[in-house]
Amino acid sequence: MGAIFQSLGRTVVAGVALLVIFIIIAGLGTGSWIRAGDHAWWAFLMRWLHVLSGVMWIGLLWYFNFVQTPSMPKIPDEQKPAVNKVIGPEALIWFRGAALATVVTGVLLATMNGYILQALSLQKPFHAIGIGVWLALIMAFNVWFIIWPNQKKALGMVTVTPEEKAAAARKAMLTSRLNTMLSIPMLYCMVAQQNGGL
Repeated sequence: MGAIFQSLGRTVVAGVALLVIFIIIAGLGTGSWIRAGDHAWWAFLMRWLHVLSGVMWIGLLWYFNFVQTPSMPKIPDEQKPAVNKVIGPEALIWFRGAALATVVTGVLLATMNGYILQALSLQKPFHAIGIGVWLALIMAFNVWFIIWPNQKKALGMVTVTPEEKAAAARKAMLTSRLNTMLSIPMLYCMVAQQNGGL
């Protein structure tokens, strides 16, 4: 077991293998198997990938806002480079990738289910998810075109003056806080669509 958990890659592969085992056990127990030719199964798979990507994206957003940013003033100056040079850039790679994957899988899911245009135009009965989609698109735009360019300056990946670095850090933080605020109604709207909450 230790060999599995000492490697993130092996841990993820083990998680996928465990999922396959559960699917096989459920199929044997119920006699109901995945129908790979069934549109509903592919739509479900896309929804699962969308949720998985979204958990990574919002999880990292909340990590930055609830853990990393508030903890930075408590970290001694000589230890901050570990966060700024190692943890921050690595987390931002996953953050940007998860944002992109969430948007792509969400658009594919809405297209597969035939409601992409109704959601984007906020038509009933897809107005709840449409609001969620628009909030998510604003958030993804913020990640790629405001937070990331400013974080590169704040983390020293782009050479700027100390004043520009401080301004970039503040802009990235405020935009990240905006995304945190937007994530609350966005998540509500996404869940409300299927559960009558809006």
